[in-house]
Amino acid sequence: MTRRCAALPALLIAPPLAAQQLAPEVTARIDQVFAGMATPTTPGCALSVMRHGELVYLHGYGMANLEYDIPITPSSVFHVASISKQFTAFALSLLVADGKASWDDDIRTHVPEVPDFGEVITLRHLANHTSGIRDQWDLLALAGWRFEADVITEGDVLDIISRQTRLNFPVGQQHLYSNTGYTLLAVVVERLSGQSLGEFAQARIFGPLGMTHTHFHDDHNTVVRNRAYAYAPIEGGYRLSIPDFDVVGASSLHTTVEDMARWDRNFITAEVGGRAVVDGMLTRGVLGSGDTIAYALGLVHDRYRGLPTIGHGGADAGYRSAFTRFPEQDVSLAVLCNFPASNPGALVNQVADVVLEDAFPAQVAAAPASENPAPPAVPISDGDLDRLAGFYAREGADMPARIMKRDGTLFLQNQRLVHLGGWNFRPEGAPVTVQFATTPEGGIIADASDGVRYVRQEGVAVGTIDPTEYVGRYWSDDLGTEYQVREEEGKLVVWTRKNGSRTMTPFFRDGFAAGVWMTFHRDLAGRVDGFTLSTGRAWKVGFRRVGG
Repeated sequence: MTRRCAALPALLIAPPLAAQQLAPEVTARIDQVFAGMATPTTPGCALSVMRHGELVYLHGYGMANLEYDIPITPSSVFHVASISKQFTAFALSLLVADGKASWDDDIRTHVPEVPDFGEVITLRHLANHTSGIRDQWDLLALAGWRFEADVITEGDVLDIISRQTRLNFPVGQQHLYSNTGYTLLAVVVERLSGQSLGEFAQARIFGPLGMTHTHFHDDHNTVVRNRAYAYAPIEGGYRLSIPDFDVVGASSLHTTVEDMARWDRNFITAEVGGRAVVDGMLTRGVLGSGDTIAYALGLVHDRYRGLPTIGHGGADAGYRSAFTRFPEQDVSLAVLCNFPASNPGALVNQVADVVLEDAFPAQVAAAPASENPAPPAVPISDGDLDRLAGFYAREGADMPARIMKRDGTLFLQNQRLVHLGGWNFRPEGAPVTVQFATTPEGGIIADASDGVRYVRQEGVAVGTIDPTEYVGRYWSDDLGTEYQVREEEGKLVVWTRKNGSRTMTPFFRDGFAAGVWMTFHRDLAGRVDGFTLSTGRAWKVGFRRVGG
């Protein structure tokens, strides 16, 4: 029998947080940050500001429900999307502390539905986004699921993961955000505890911390008191934009800015979990190369205007959220919003500009414009610029990059490439460098200092594509889905049962954009026999030709 831990009475551990008072001139400046959404006709945001584990400011701006004229308050409940990940990681950390699991466990020990890719994927790989497992949302979208139209369950995620035949990259060699990892971690919590993630979190986290308005939302039909509905703009107004998936771990936490203050205080007091567990949440991931990444356990290390930060953001449907801690100043900020253009990360920074005005290093505060100023450009001939311009595909992912010649220099999309000499370039404002070189076959490759390689592709002239080469039916074992390539009104389109037709725009020989990236492959006789699809988080999903 699985032992269940009863929630401790919240008031014994976490008494209600009483908001302290900021100076009126400070709160007035904070309110000005949100002035554009503080109306009775628009969605908006809720804000909490914490110092030394105590609330110092709470406020709501805009409307939680446009149909019934309900304003946002600090008690409004928001879906906070990927902020959920730190709670999932904390839940598993508690089980690790209980001796029921190890971060070095093979995921297949607990979730044998995960295929054997020939490499051990540990729970820590999943938590750090270094597993190489393709992202569940990208895979489901490719398979035909329509967000906000088709309900997605944990079973759907496990099914599509069980079908995968390859990883994005070798385990532990790169860092690429993948929601799949946190859904799998949630499954591990459920199977080890004998409870749903929501039940476990209520007993071990939310209850003890007094987070009385927080839950993992594993049934989209559940009634949520004081919920802020999310909206997306349409011509003349707004429409509802609320997630309808029943999957937890990577997302689906519902909470308030008041409850986030109780969560924040635990980073200081460690009253739940203990100091080892809380500090372990902040341990950064390490790649197989030995390089340390910024991602820890559902939390990201960063800097703002010279000050270290730890936090995470979230985005699902119309919801947007950000939670950021300034650990050296013991100041934390939570901004939860219910419309896509809200940009809570920027709002957090603007509030920090007010609250931490005297804490920023003087030289950074005086000139925060660029962390990576551009070095002087070295002259390069027009002939070299012409040779290097063109379309490139990322090796291993097929994702395209277009390098254009403009005004006597090169641009990657709209980012200027500063020539450092010897075909070495640095994207303006970026910390990486890119070195171009010729191959023995006469091609051109571009190696970035972060280990990514791009290969220049053979161009294609407009009107020279023969559609009959590509028209046909294609099947993906990884998705359990058929795609059809058709010719409609003289154009190539890719058709799927739920999403209809999307125009295929050629970029180079056998390379097309159709909402996703399609790279066709040929057999030894030069006939098209399949293609791969690539998105930002799911690389080279294979399709084979099965009919005309």
